[in-house]
Amino acid sequence: MVASKRFLTSVLIAVTYSSVASAFQAKEDAFSHSTHRVRHISRELTVETYHPESSYETFTEGLAPRDYELDARAPRDLNSTALAFVQDRLGVDASSVGFKSGYTDRREKFAWVKQYHRGIPFVNAVANVAWKDDKVVAFGNSFVKPKTIAASRPTIPASSIIAKVEAAFDGKYNNWPISLNYLARPDGSAALVHAVQVQNEEVNSWFEVYVDAHSGEILSVTDFVAEATYKVLPLHKRAITEGLETVVDPQDTLASPSGWHSTGTTSFTTTEGNNVVSYKSSVSSTTSQSSSDLVFNYTYSPADAPSATANLNAARVNAFYIINAVHDLAYRYGFTETAFNFQQNNFGKGGKANDRVRISVQDSSGTNNANFATPADGQSGQCRMYIWTYTTPNRDGSLENDIIVHEMTHGITNRMTGGGTGSCLQTTEAGGLGEGWSDALASWTEQKSGTITDFVLGDYVTNNPKGIRTNPYSTSKTTNPLTYGSIKSLTAVHRIGEVWANTLHNVYAALVAEHGWSATAKTNPDGTEGNIVYLHLFLDALRLQPCNPTFLTARTAWIQADANRYGGANKCLLWKAFASRGLGVNAANKVDNFDVPAGC
Repeated sequence: MVASKRFLTSVLIAVTYSSVASAFQAKEDAFSHSTHRVRHISRELTVETYHPESSYETFTEGLAPRDYELDARAPRDLNSTALAFVQDRLGVDASSVGFKSGYTDRREKFAWVKQYHRGIPFVNAVANVAWKDDKVVAFGNSFVKPKTIAASRPTIPASSIIAKVEAAFDGKYNNWPISLNYLARPDGSAALVHAVQVQNEEVNSWFEVYVDAHSGEILSVTDFVAEATYKVLPLHKRAITEGLETVVDPQDTLASPSGWHSTGTTSFTTTEGNNVVSYKSSVSSTTSQSSSDLVFNYTYSPADAPSATANLNAARVNAFYIINAVHDLAYRYGFTETAFNFQQNNFGKGGKANDRVRISVQDSSGTNNANFATPADGQSGQCRMYIWTYTTPNRDGSLENDIIVHEMTHGITNRMTGGGTGSCLQTTEAGGLGEGWSDALASWTEQKSGTITDFVLGDYVTNNPKGIRTNPYSTSKTTNPLTYGSIKSLTAVHRIGEVWANTLHNVYAALVAEHGWSATAKTNPDGTEGNIVYLHLFLDALRLQPCNPTFLTARTAWIQADANRYGGANKCLLWKAFASRGLGVNAANKVDNFDVPAGC
């Protein structure tokens, strides 16, 4: 729960390429955005697609006329003209090229040409030519010169792969004729593939899948569906003052295998899906997409009241986005079905289903606050976001991301502590820890670099640069003097939470200083950088600690989590960070101790 100073309330088959062409390796240590894309089809299937690097030339005023140029006085056929140009430009014979498509638009003409081998087209090698006033003004191509080419006669019949593709992509063959193609591979080879289309109208998926016609292996895929688009505050931003952005297809299909708008059996075109439903007043009062695709494009106007239609829609969309984003990143770090997360459909992965988060924006039951109710696994978590009345016009808590993240973290910590009961953070100290974890994760999501800066929460909704806590979270004891001993005189859970959040801020700073910072930590938990290590330990410790933990047992759970996951590699670093805020090895009874274990 967020509270202000004035209002304190109670309440694979993994398909990967084994090598890449040496020329590509010379350019990049990792796969390039320009040639590769990883598609997470499901939790069981990841496909790494490859498209040969294109060359591109433009000629400003156009190339001097030659026999392959279009003649304005006696126009040649676009098909043959394009083929002639590509053959001449690339030095290939007529059997290596075939016309794909083209058209004329006033003074301009465009054509696309495919590469062939033995009469079979390459699915991912193409050239494009553009003319203006019958002179070539642009030419691009991704033609390849394979080191090896698979035999052109398939050894596996196309009909035999349909069931495999349907199962892998959770769809049905749509009866579009299966074609035979060559597929350029990043190792310089060319594979012979069957191209089969599968669709699943329930989840709005439509793939063309390329299966090796000799081995039966799924090699690549084309996704025909346009990605969902949301105009929101990206997770790393704090508040509307940093500006809305359009984010495209942000869901992580490892965490959300049917995307954000489907339960796997039912699809939605509103702010509703498997992980969350975002609404006002009733769960049926959601925000619909703003176009024929999953596009949620609503602009928030701070000059208007939060209740203005566009503002309400923007708030519901942002709340939907943030809860989903936190669901997905937490899933990557261990808050899964078996760890009692919130999902309507658990896809047979364990835990109890039918408990997606319900987030009520502009909730009428309060102001100047927010809260999250966490029942046991199998019942929906309920988040309520309120209007804040410190300004005119009022401000909407759903447009300050750290507040939503804070609330969703209550669901995570209450579920993971105590085995999904939702009832193991009930003491004052444990409740304070809960508030601290929520602030700490909000801070983690908004870090933009490895530079450690002070963190303030709630500054937008209150229009106060100091935010809703007594001090910024800081490594400076001048800026924030709170230590373990401070809680002896505190009774409010939010104030106690400030002590824990500031302690964790110092732990985070120490880990990042030691191990560096990863910009991809939200989607890739496999790195060794400090922010990744921190979040692993954050969630690991939750399931290690006892019901109703104390500062001391929560600290000890972090030390054990490091021993479990990293073999104790960070033991001394963690002890020093905790001890710097009074949680040393001999701390007890809310009395500071700054000692670390022998050897540290």
